[in-house]
Amino acid sequence: MRPEPLRLQWRPFRFALPEPLRTAHGVLEERRGWLLRLRSAAGAEGWGEAAPLPSPPEPALTLRQRQRCAAAIRWLGPSQARAGLERRLPGLPPPLAFAIGAALAELDGLVGDAGAGWLAPPPSAWLLPAGAAMPPALRRLLAAAPIGLTVKWKVAVAPDGEERQLLEQLLQLLPAAARLRLDANGGWDRPTAAAWADRLAAEPRLEWLEQPLAPGDGEGLRQLATRVPVALDESLRLAPASASGWPGWQVRRPLLEGDPRPLLRLLGQGAPRLMLSTALETGIGRRWLHHLAALQWRGPTPTAPGLAPGWQPEGPLWSSDPAVVWQAAAGPRHTGDRRDPACRRFC
Repeated sequence: MRPEPLRLQWRPFRFALPEPLRTAHGVLEERRGWLLRLRSAAGAEGWGEAAPLPSPPEPALTLRQRQRCAAAIRWLGPSQARAGLERRLPGLPPPLAFAIGAALAELDGLVGDAGAGWLAPPPSAWLLPAGAAMPPALRRLLAAAPIGLTVKWKVAVAPDGEERQLLEQLLQLLPAAARLRLDANGGWDRPTAAAWADRLAAEPRLEWLEQPLAPGDGEGLRQLATRVPVALDESLRLAPASASGWPGWQVRRPLLEGDPRPLLRLLGQGAPRLMLSTALETGIGRRWLHHLAALQWRGPTPTAPGLAPGWQPEGPLWSSDPAVVWQAAAGPRHTGDRRDPACRRFC
């Protein structure tokens, strides 16, 4: 007998961030993508989310990424045999491969209610706004007195001299027991990164510099890592050859990497120095991020995940119940932009 095909249903979503997020790449104001409901012939369901991360300096690249996802969704069609779907996964855009791999894992009981349940995340690091908005935001955060404070500050956004002055303010305000992450998103050159390393080499609160140099500058990143802790982010996805054999921390963004099942296995086996970070997802993707962050916390090198509390809206689109998220995406506030060629077929 031929195996029963799996049914694929896709639904677009779109939402604005509560406030724009400024990074070295530009300004991120919204997220958009597709939700997936995968159904077996027996009626079991698995859920996924596909949302390419925008490239603000290159809007044409962002559009191509969405077009690739939309074309792949059309190509997959409304149903696929399980074996065929597995074969196609490696050739799909990574965000789409995440959605399908996540849904298959849930169907198989590797996560979710059919398995041991979804795990709650450990306390998150706090993401501070870039530039001059940082000191008042940090003061407000300190007034709330969170326990075990870890903060992350986006740099390489404002002029370097201005950011160096803001760094001194941050170091004065930050409690002695807090931890600090600085994220340049690949926006520094080697001399600038070296100057920051000079200032921070003896700073006990520094957890790491996150992607201080361009993704492909593997030599520069390794040299810098001999002076201060360095964590890779964009290098892992955009220039994997430069990140090969990296011994330090990796910032893993599951929704941008592809099929999440290999990462699920790694964390289950206790792989060290993997920090889980958000791509500003809906509740369907957030379940995965929270679960993986909890596994990381149980491992040999527990550290605060990057869940960006306060940087996402609230409401049913961020529910922990995937059926609620699915329904919310159908509402008028979360429909895609029909003027976008990548959305015309599905929005």
